[in-house]
Amino acid sequence: MKRQATVASLTHANDSPNNDHLQELVLQSTDVEDFLHELARMSSRNLSEPDDVVLCGITLLRHRKAATVASSSAEAQAMDEIQYAVGDGPCMTASREQVMVHIPDLEQHDRWPRYAKTILDHGVRSILAVPFALEGETRAALNFYSHRPGRFDEKARELAQDFVMQTSTALKLAVRFAHHNEAAANLRAALESRTAIDVAVGIIMAQNRCSQDEAFTILKSASNSRNIKLQDVASAIVEALGHGPAKTHYEE
Repeated sequence: MKRQATVASLTHANDSPNNDHLQELVLQSTDVEDFLHELARMSSRNLSEPDDVVLCGITLLRHRKAATVASSSAEAQAMDEIQYAVGDGPCMTASREQVMVHIPDLEQHDRWPRYAKTILDHGVRSILAVPFALEGETRAALNFYSHRPGRFDEKARELAQDFVMQTSTALKLAVRFAHHNEAAANLRAALESRTAIDVAVGIIMAQNRCSQDEAFTILKSASNSRNIKLQDVASAIVEALGHGPAKTHYEE
């Protein structure tokens, strides 16, 4: 993929991302998720050594819910998700409290015993979680996992912090675009729902020769009695005519 190749080239020369190029990448990107996954892979490459591949994930906290929005590998994704199942962990703490969390050796760590035991069963010994500086209520952290104890020394921690500082602005843009796309999708869904309901009301008016208010009352009553969403009842009525679902037309 051309865009991924561009991202990879940013770290080829000196293992350090160029913030201007990262921001330009976000602005040109139509797929925020793909950008974030490449950011996680880039982070992993920056801290990995020939004999120790560092796992990397990006935890995002929104509306009091945590999720891994990107990872360098399936194993990295799994390490992040363990803490969500437990309910807390270093990455969630780093995101929530905006502090760096460093665990040199999980075998000597007792803050999250249940979490630590599960992670140790997967062979992970050391963890580093560095928070991003984002806007509003959104919180995020870059999470690193190593199978070696003491893996994230002072130099590695400084490199991780520098990397987060350089990529925070790019991630701000990515999150902002994600919020915009989510709002647009919600608006489109609401309009499409409204279209199905309006068409169904029109069908009921024609079939029962009643007013618009009476038709809507009939539709709402059917929804309540069947314990089915109003939109789903409306869509079923429209599709029963045999002409397919109601469509909302947008001006391009």
